[in-house]
Amino acid sequence: MSDPAVRPFKAEVSQLLKLLVNSLYSNPEVFVRELISNASDALDKLRFDSLSKPDLMPSGTTLAVRIIPDAEKKTLTFSDNGIGMSAKELEENLGTLARSGTRQFVEAIEAARENKPQLIGQFGVGFYSAFLVADSVDVVSRAAGTEEAFRWSSDAKESFTISPAEREEQGTSVILHIKPENAEYLELFRLRQLVERYSDYIPHPIELTKAAKAAAEPEQEEKGEQAKGPLEFERVNQASALWRRPQKELTREQYIGFYKHLTHDWEEPLAYRHFQVEGTQMFYALLFLPKRPPFDLYDAESKHGVRLHVKRVFVMDDCSDLVPRYLRFVRGVVDSEDLPLNVSREMLQDSTAVRVIKKQLTNHTLSLLEDLRKEDAEKYNAFWVSYGTVLKEGLHFAETERNRIAKLVQYQSSGVEGWTTFEGYVTRMKPEQKAIYYAAGASRQLIESSPHLEGLRKHGFEVLYMTDPIDPFAISTLNEFEGKPIVNAMTENLELGDESDASSKSEDEKKAEGATERTNLLAHMKSVLSDKVSEVRASKRLTDSPTCLVIAEGGMAPHIEQMLRARKMDVPVVKRILEVNTGHPVVANLDQAFQSAKDSDDVRSWIRTLYDQALIAEGSPLDDPADFARRLTALVQKASSAPA
Repeated sequence: MSDPAVRPFKAEVSQLLKLLVNSLYSNPEVFVRELISNASDALDKLRFDSLSKPDLMPSGTTLAVRIIPDAEKKTLTFSDNGIGMSAKELEENLGTLARSGTRQFVEAIEAARENKPQLIGQFGVGFYSAFLVADSVDVVSRAAGTEEAFRWSSDAKESFTISPAEREEQGTSVILHIKPENAEYLELFRLRQLVERYSDYIPHPIELTKAAKAAAEPEQEEKGEQAKGPLEFERVNQASALWRRPQKELTREQYIGFYKHLTHDWEEPLAYRHFQVEGTQMFYALLFLPKRPPFDLYDAESKHGVRLHVKRVFVMDDCSDLVPRYLRFVRGVVDSEDLPLNVSREMLQDSTAVRVIKKQLTNHTLSLLEDLRKEDAEKYNAFWVSYGTVLKEGLHFAETERNRIAKLVQYQSSGVEGWTTFEGYVTRMKPEQKAIYYAAGASRQLIESSPHLEGLRKHGFEVLYMTDPIDPFAISTLNEFEGKPIVNAMTENLELGDESDASSKSEDEKKAEGATERTNLLAHMKSVLSDKVSEVRASKRLTDSPTCLVIAEGGMAPHIEQMLRARKMDVPVVKRILEVNTGHPVVANLDQAFQSAKDSDDVRSWIRTLYDQALIAEGSPLDDPADFARRLTALVQKASSAPA
C-alpha cells in the first residue's frame, strides 16, 4: 500500500455524516468528550490485552491521552498510546457503519431531527463528531505488536483515503483541521474547561500542553505522534474511580458528569444509585436510569449490561451476565474485588460470584424504581413511558421478583386519569367486587367502546386497559395481586358478582332474565357459524349490544393474533365463543323471524351480519368485507322499502 487508496464510504455513511454534521447537533463541543472517550477505550483495550500478552505493553509504559492544539496551523490533535489500529481496522471502524445497522441509524436520526437529540454516543458513532468542528480529519495509527502505521484521511463527504505512515510507538492520533468559525477549540482555557466538564473521570491521565502556542515538531506532526521535545504537558483530569469514592464526597453534578462520560448521553439520567456491597462478594456499583431508550432497545441482538471492572481495571463493556434482560435499560459500572482479572464471558456464565452480583444489582435497581415511584411520580411516569414494556417482561420471566415488579407496573384505567397501579386499583374496588378486571386491545379507544365491558360498567367496576402487545403474555403468570384474582374481561368465564342478589337488579335486568333463553335460535346460530365459532351462548356481560366474541380457553387476544400473523408467524386457529344478548330487541326480532321460517336465507344472512358486527366492534378485520357490504345493502334496502 504505497499510495493513498481512495475508498468511498460504505452503506449510508455519507448520508449519516451529512445529518450529523449539518442537521443534528446544536452544541458541537461534544466532540471533545467523544474523542477523549475513544482514546480512553483504546488505552483500556491495550491494558486488558496485555494481561495475556505482556509484550503488547512494554514495562514502564505510562498510558495517557494528550491534547495538542496548534493555533498557527489550525489543528487540534488527540493522541493516545493505546491499542492502535491496522489498515483493515481503520477501514472497518472509520469507513463503514453497515455492520452496526446504518440504515436504522439514519431512519432514527431523521425521525428525531426536530428535537435535535444528542445521539452520537447512543448510535456508537462518536468519532464522526470530529467533523462538527473540522473541515477534514487525519487519523494516524499503529496497532500494538506491529511495526507498520497507517494514515486515514477524509473530509466526511464521499470518500476517505488510507496510506502508509510512520509512528514511533503504538497508538492513535486524531488530527482535526479546525474550521475558522470554531477557532475557540484551539484555546487552552476552553479545552481545559471542556475536559473538566466532560472527561474528569476518565481513568487515565489527560494531558494538555502548557504553552499558548503548542505545536509538535513538523516531523512529529507528520507521523501523528504524541508531541515530545519542547512541549510541556500538564494533567487536567482527576482520573479517579468515582464509584469507589464515598457518596458524601460527591455532588450531583459529579454523578451526572460521570454518567455522560460513561454513556455518551447528552441528557441527565432520570435517577441513579451508588452503593457498595460487602460480604462473600465485595464490589462497588453505580447504576443509572437513562432518560431516553436507545434505538435498539427491542432488538434481540442488541447489547446491554453494565461496564465491568475488576480491582479498578476495565474488563468489558455491556456485561449482560450481571443484569437480567428485563432490566436491560440500566447503565452503570460494577467494580469487583473477587473476580479474576482475566475473567472471560465464558467464566462469567458459570460463576457463583456473578450470580451474587446479579442478585444484588437486581435488588438495588428495583429499589431505585420503588423509591422513584414514591418520591417523584412525574419522573417515574417518564421512566414508564420509555421502559415499561421492558420491565413487564419480568412479570413472566422473573419468578422470584414477580411480586415486586407487580407493584411497579402501571396501566391506563377506566377509573382514573393517567396511570394507575394494581395497588391503586385495589384501594378503589367496590365492597362487592371480587376481582381485578382488565381488557386487552390495540388501543384505549377500542377497549373503551368494546361491548365486553358493558356488564362491568353496569356494576361500576373499574377496568385496566392493557394496550401493549406484551401485556397478555406478561400478565399470564400473574394470577392475583394481594389476594385479588386478576381476570380478563374478554374471556369466556367472566363472573361479575353474586347473581342471586335480586335486590341489586334493575327492572330491565329482571325482564331480560324472564325472557326465554332462545335455545333453538342459539343452536341455529351455532349451525350457521360452525366454521367460525366454537360455541354460541346467552351472555351475562352484555347490556346494550346484541353480540360479542369472547376468548375461549387457550386462545389469545384478537389484536395479538393479527400482529403475529402480520409478521408471518404460524398462529394456530382457536375458534372463539359468540355471546348473544338474548334480551336485545334485534335478537328478539331475529328469533321471531327464525320461528316463522327456520330455513330462511334472510335469517342466515342476519346471523352472519351479527357475527361480523361483533368483529367490527372489537376492531378485528372481517373475513369477507365484500359479502358483508352486500348483506348490509340488502338489509338497508329492505328496511327503507318497508311501509312507515
